[in-house]
Amino acid sequence: MPDFVTAQDTMIIIAILSYLLGAVPFGVLITRLMGLGDLRQIGSGNIGATNVLRTGNKAAALATLLLDGGKGALAVVLARWWTGGAGDAAQLAGLAAFIGHLWPVFGGFRGGKGVATFLGILLALAWPVGVLTCLTWLFAAIVTRISSVAALFSAAVTPVWLWMVNLPDMPAVFQTPNAGRMLLLVLVLTILIYIRHSANLVRIKMGTEPKIGAKKKTPDQP
Repeated sequence: MPDFVTAQDTMIIIAILSYLLGAVPFGVLITRLMGLGDLRQIGSGNIGATNVLRTGNKAAALATLLLDGGKGALAVVLARWWTGGAGDAAQLAGLAAFIGHLWPVFGGFRGGKGVATFLGILLALAWPVGVLTCLTWLFAAIVTRISSVAALFSAAVTPVWLWMVNLPDMPAVFQTPNAGRMLLLVLVLTILIYIRHSANLVRIKMGTEPKIGAKKKTPDQP
């Protein structure tokens, strides 16, 4: 994390508001509004875009992906705006929004797995790292056709991208202020992503993890 320069009371308010923003279950709201049923009773029961895709509605899945990513990015942007660009507030906002998505107060603390929100946070905090991580996810998804593999792989290599874009010979426009401190946040988010994908890791090892868009008969723990 960066040096703490923002007032404590401001940080507390930012954390609470960012958590509430992250806790908005867009997947559940979108599927209900589009008449697709209760998302928690579909496929894996997860509230993310991958499970929304199992409804067969690609537009709903895309909207969920963009909104889940957008709330992570928006939390960071608003925190920066409020504090005049303070890095500590921006990173705290990203972390709080991510936790809100994983354990939302609006959904009985049963949330998503955080991948889209993770990407949105990265894009807002350090856009070159975010773009490279998005491209990594896309590449892995095309090659494996398994969303969880793409998520886990892209999250795992994010620290590498953060290191690469901050090499001394890289143009200043690509470099991230306080990159070393941001690495801690990236590692925390990555660990949480792996924890939330624990059931997926078991299925990947067994060779039973479904392909992107496939429907699952038995819900797993979201």
